[in-house]
Amino acid sequence: MKIEDFFNQGNIVDLSFFNFKNAITAAYFANDRLEVQKVNGNFQSFFPILGNVTNVYFPHVLEQLGVSRVQVNEFVETISDKGSVLIPEVHITIEGQERVFSLLSTRTQDSAFSYLNGVQGQFVDRTAEWNLKKEREQLLEDKLRDREIIEEKSRKMEDLANRLAKYLSPQIYQSIFSEAPGQRTGHARKNLTVFFSDIVQFTDLSDTLEPERLGLVINSYLSEMSSIALDCGGTIDKFIGDAILVFYGDPESEGEVADALKSLEMAIRMQKRLAELQKFWQKQGVSRGLHVRMGITTGYCTVGNFGSEQRMDYTVLGSPVNLAARLQAMADPDSILIDETTHSLVSEYVKCQPADQFTPKGFVRPVQTYKVEDFLSRAHIDQRQLLYQVGNRVEVNIIDSSDIGAAIEELRIIQQDFEQRFTGEKAGSA
Repeated sequence: MKIEDFFNQGNIVDLSFFNFKNAITAAYFANDRLEVQKVNGNFQSFFPILGNVTNVYFPHVLEQLGVSRVQVNEFVETISDKGSVLIPEVHITIEGQERVFSLLSTRTQDSAFSYLNGVQGQFVDRTAEWNLKKEREQLLEDKLRDREIIEEKSRKMEDLANRLAKYLSPQIYQSIFSEAPGQRTGHARKNLTVFFSDIVQFTDLSDTLEPERLGLVINSYLSEMSSIALDCGGTIDKFIGDAILVFYGDPESEGEVADALKSLEMAIRMQKRLAELQKFWQKQGVSRGLHVRMGITTGYCTVGNFGSEQRMDYTVLGSPVNLAARLQAMADPDSILIDETTHSLVSEYVKCQPADQFTPKGFVRPVQTYKVEDFLSRAHIDQRQLLYQVGNRVEVNIIDSSDIGAAIEELRIIQQDFEQRFTGEKAGSA
């Protein structure tokens, strides 16, 4: 006789199942044929739909609970091959609510009691943990989506700011965007140096050139002049067709002498850049090239935001602005005319020749004018960067100075192309 014959099978099974009887999990015991022999109270309370499952094939119990065919097959194959199985996430719908369980099962071996050989397992309710995980994942997903939205809005704002910056002088742009919310830039009375320029006979040019060529010519002209103005610290007020209005002394100033000198340096550099670009413009159909008159005055102006609630301009108002326009109109082509106030500030540093005295329209007294030649300091003149170079055999002219790095790279590519082509020709002729 075997030892198991001396004991009641039901009592022994109950005793072996004692630890699961009061467990908070849904526990079961099945024989080695996977037929359910015993379940605890939580098994019945967790899954009331099942009823009595005694002697029911456990995989059929899983199917009745709605467990997927893939997971049922995984259970059968793994418990058979490895003797234990863990399915971490089993979704079961109970009374219309989805719950999540982990299913842990292992084969039991007992040499003394053969009817204890089988499979013991339990369903662990992970619903609260799974909901918390789901909420955390949702929060992370929402956070990522919010970050993507913020990044997209930031990119749009940056793009808008970059486009807006093209319509404003950098100094004015910085002034506007540095204001506190609700703060408005007021008006101020300041001593400014005002520059005004205009292309000679531009109306005739605009009537003869094709729109595309006219756009290319005027845009290249304004771009190059603007680069020089900004490099010299000027505040570009506006473009009026082909005319340019620039002032010095607001929003930043280094003093009236320095402001006047920077304005003259800008005008001289503009003249030299105009000379460098004449061949380019002539190739675009401007047969006589572009010739520009320039006028510069110094005096007190009112500066600030002017306009309506719908549209504002940060600009300057006052007689110096009008006088700069009058001087420009009086100047010879390709020359710079300044008033006596500006001359008194720069005469120590800049060579000027007395010009006509005239009474501009709207002014009471006559104005003495001076024609600007160049700075007296040779060192000052030599420090200017030239974008046009002529050698004994090569002529180089940078047409677009907005990206010098790109221009240098183009020169390097041209050099490599010449070296490849002409080195190849020499090798072939040899």
